[in-house]
Amino acid sequence: MPHTFDLLVIGDANPDIVLGPLDAPLAFGQREQLVDTGLLTLGGSAAIMACGAARLGLKVAFAGRVGDDEAGRFVTAALAARGVDTGAVQVDPALSTPLTVVVTRGDGDRTILTAPGTLAATGADDVPEALLRDSRHVHAASYFLLPKLAEALPALFRTAHAGGATTSLDTNDDPAGKWDTGGLEAALAVTDYLLPNAREARALAGLPEDAPLDEAARRLALRGLLVAVKDGADGALLHDGRAALRTRGIPAEPLDTVGAGDSFDAGFVAAVLSGRSTADALELASVCGALSTRAYGGTPAQPTWDEAQGALPAAPRPQTYA
Repeated sequence: MPHTFDLLVIGDANPDIVLGPLDAPLAFGQREQLVDTGLLTLGGSAAIMACGAARLGLKVAFAGRVGDDEAGRFVTAALAARGVDTGAVQVDPALSTPLTVVVTRGDGDRTILTAPGTLAATGADDVPEALLRDSRHVHAASYFLLPKLAEALPALFRTAHAGGATTSLDTNDDPAGKWDTGGLEAALAVTDYLLPNAREARALAGLPEDAPLDEAARRLALRGLLVAVKDGADGALLHDGRAALRTRGIPAEPLDTVGAGDSFDAGFVAAVLSGRSTADALELASVCGALSTRAYGGTPAQPTWDEAQGALPAAPRPQTYA
């Protein structure tokens, strides 16, 4: 049966308030600090990924939960304006829409403050079974922010597989710092592509922060899935459990790295769905992540397919090593 949507994204959506760069510690004591830029934009790893995929030409649907408030209406309108189908966005009558403040530094680092709102209540009931069966690929994000959805994820992904879809997961950060993967193992068993960043990959693999990245990726890939790891300015790494593949990406002078990993995810999924090899997908994903840093916020500079393709000649070919 043909699918209506190329991609269904499930997870978090919220306004991001991006401030920075702040090159001094955050000051309390009722002190006011000035920064060069401030931006109200669409945030949430899942929402940014959905917008990046739509920008690349995929037909995308989003499933999640927002509050019955101005922030929720902002989120829904922002998704729709970027070509994402919002018919499955649920409105919670009691809980508020999540809100995130991102404070950036000149060195590219950032701190993120999030009021979770509806995140804790988002679960399986917010993901229509018909959408799972009517999409070529299903992507989930922010695993540790969405406990009810995380618990339901194995069943949701099994339903997607039954409908002929492939699946991917970007866990993002664990705010609790526990990286308890007990429940995650069941989700990884039905995940085709795991898309963490380097720090997340090491934590998920149970390794220290200075452990070799290829070893972290290898351990994760031994669970029977393909692992594509975002490694910032050093590009990205792909591992299938047997061999690793690395791309250095393209040179970039980022204005803001917020959402770059989500744009990477969008590029990887779009390339795979277009029939590209996973090596080519890694390369295109790295380009999408780099190009997204040209503006402040996660979505304003996301590339089109033609823009991403046009940047590929400057990207070194991925190199394989054991």
